[in-house]
Amino acid sequence: MAARAIWRGDLVIGELTCPVALFSAVTAQERVSFHIINRDTGHRVRREYFDADTDQGVDNDDLVKGYETSEGQAIILTPDEIRDAVPDSDKTLEMASFIACDAIDTVFLERPYYLAPGSRQALEVYDLVREAMAAKGVAALVQTVLFRRVRSLLIRPYGKGMIATTLNFDYEVRPAKETFGGISAVKIEGEMLDLAQHIIETKQGEFDPAEFEDRYEEAVIELVKAKIAGRKPKRLPKRKASNVTDLMEALRKSAGLGDEGKTATTPRASAAKTRASARPRPSAPAPQERRPRAPPSERPADPCRSISTAASAISRQRRSRRARRRAPGETASSSRNMPPAACTTISGWRWTGC
Repeated sequence: MAARAIWRGDLVIGELTCPVALFSAVTAQERVSFHIINRDTGHRVRREYFDADTDQGVDNDDLVKGYETSEGQAIILTPDEIRDAVPDSDKTLEMASFIACDAIDTVFLERPYYLAPGSRQALEVYDLVREAMAAKGVAALVQTVLFRRVRSLLIRPYGKGMIATTLNFDYEVRPAKETFGGISAVKIEGEMLDLAQHIIETKQGEFDPAEFEDRYEEAVIELVKAKIAGRKPKRLPKRKASNVTDLMEALRKSAGLGDEGKTATTPRASAAKTRASARPRPSAPAPQERRPRAPPSERPADPCRSISTAASAISRQRRSRRARRRAPGETASSSRNMPPAACTTISGWRWTGC
């Protein structure tokens, strides 16, 4: 089934003009749609309007648009009044200015449309404009009355054709500060940043819309098929909830390191380890030879040992003299009761062995 144009007009650049047609680039026709059904009868129901105060039904011919003031007064606007107030549509897309294709913030992009030649006679001018824009890498900004409103559009080359994307007005886009103003700056560095960058590098790829599945749509289709077949619908596998609460542990698991990540090296740590291994390591000190022990005759004299030796020699001499002077019948034990005056002091040491 051929696509049907939702708008027709002229594309104008300078003195060049060519008829163009606008087609929807996205559609919701493939989605599962539901009707409102009466549970008791299984029949479809219709919607009716009732007066909020009188509770009386209102015919479609009596439905008009209105604006409620702060005082609660309703200002009625008829279709003719609205039509007269809206600027006339001249059905013209005049390319007045050109910008780089990536010079506009994506938050202002609203809805894409295919912009195609309106007739066979327009192919030459259409191709000329598209090729010139593609060679320069630019897109055109235009304004026109579209769907009863003045709208801004961004027209850019797209393969063999062109795409016209409606743009949000400045007052329609909320300031980012309203959402991000309360976010405090956090300095992330070291292993955390290395792991995060490593994860991004390993998951780089290209955008392929076929890889993304509408899980809600698939689940609804499966439910409808199961109801028709009189069986239970298949349960989609649930994602396992992660119980990781530590940021570093979550990064390691995301990088595929797991528990081994605690000992694994990050790119920065690996580079540091490589630099460290390249440095010359200091050689171990040579083992020292054990000196042979000098004989007793060559050892240095110990003052304490010399005093003790001299005191022993004097003690032996005194015992020998006492033994020679001991009276007949006197025992060695009786000599210990000598008066204190008999004790001798040697080199400042009081000798108590006498």
